[in-house]
Amino acid sequence: MTLKQIKYINMNKTVKIDLACGDNKREGFIGVDIKETSSTDIIHNLNQYPWPFEDNSVDEINCSHYVEHIPHDVKNGNDTDGLIQFMNECYRILKKDGKLTITAPYYTSVRAFGDPTHVRFIGDFTFPYYNKEWRDANKLSHYGIICDFDIVFSYIVTNELTLKSKEVRENAFKHDWNAIDDIIAELTKK
Repeated sequence: MTLKQIKYINMNKTVKIDLACGDNKREGFIGVDIKETSSTDIIHNLNQYPWPFEDNSVDEINCSHYVEHIPHDVKNGNDTDGLIQFMNECYRILKKDGKLTITAPYYTSVRAFGDPTHVRFIGDFTFPYYNKEWRDANKLSHYGIICDFDIVFSYIVTNELTLKSKEVRENAFKHDWNAIDDIIAELTKK
């Protein structure tokens, strides 16, 4: 898919992209990955900015099992952390009220530590930084974050907990390792 085709798509229909899709692109999404696979529509290194999408041109972004791989020291003319650059870029290309869904191994899951290519751990506490009101309240304007998202969480829990009572599950979530496999953060651009 060429940039000209992308611009045509952006002007004429809902644009949904699946970042770092690998070979698992969601149906109805444009697959973006650094490697060519049967699911890849656009080959692009997501650590190279800007991405080949216009400002405010994307309705929805899916990103599953990628953010834990983003290096801390991505260099694109600044010293901002790689995840901050990634989130700012998602914000740039999303339309107002656009949705970004991020799925990642939960920080207390062995899955977060088992993959030797994971460079960061993702939990609920990762995402408030991408909400301007929270950053302002915590005096963190110096972080270089420009995005402003509302955030809702959901979780993929281990099979052992799925049939347990709500009370047992919530206790395990707070105190036990390997109770939650993945976190799903749904971010909406303000």
